[in-house]
Amino acid sequence: QVQLLESGGGSVQAGGSLRLSCVASGPPDERNCMAWFRQVPGKEREGVAGLHQRLGATHYVDSVKGRFTISSDNAKNTVYLQMNSLKPEDTGIYYCAAARAGSCYPLSGAYFDWGQGTQVTVSS
Repeated sequence: QVQLLESGGGSVQAGGSLRLSCVASGPPDERNCMAWFRQVPGKEREGVAGLHQRLGATHYVDSVKGRFTISSDNAKNTVYLQMNSLKPEDTGIYYCAAARAGSCYPLSGAYFDWGQGTQVTVSS
């Protein structure tokens, strides 16, 4: 059983940076794909970035390309999301998710294990 625990959220001003962390436990084969999603009240959950942990392939949605970086430290069972040049529209609850296999693109239907989320608030 995969368990995920996010941390690192907070409040920053526009242009600032945050680094989110997701500590994972459970069978490594059940989390070949790791991804970050975000959600604001009243809106659907949106994929942000995905990572294939063995191959190192990454995927980003257009709105965060060049600003966000997903990475992992396998020795620490931790996946990170470095967020730079933050904008107010980046505000939301950020969730870490894991999947056993697939393209690792951040599509919510492909992920079955989720963390509890961490709040990110960007003020203008």
